[in-house]
Amino acid sequence: MDKPSIVITVKEPEEVKDTNPERINIGPKNVEKGLAKLVLTLVELIRKLLEKQAMRRIEAGSLSDEEVERIGETLLKLENKMQELKEIF
Repeated sequence: MDKPSIVITVKEPEEVKDTNPERINIGPKNVEKGLAKLVLTLVELIRKLLEKQAMRRIEAGSLSDEEVERIGETLLKLENKMQELKEIF
């Protein structure tokens, strides 16, 4: 039975520099953009949770017509603002 062989190739740093495109780039601008995306993702998650909670309360009849209208307007404004921020970041 043949033994498996292992091949090791040694390269100079200049040769390896651009071979891994998924490498993390930790420049200040990239960190800021990544943080902004994280915050937007968290806000979007919270928005969706609030929307589901509002729908449950509406279906349960525990909100007045005025409260339903106010929640609807608020969620719509938040969704529009989120879209605007997503375009920036």
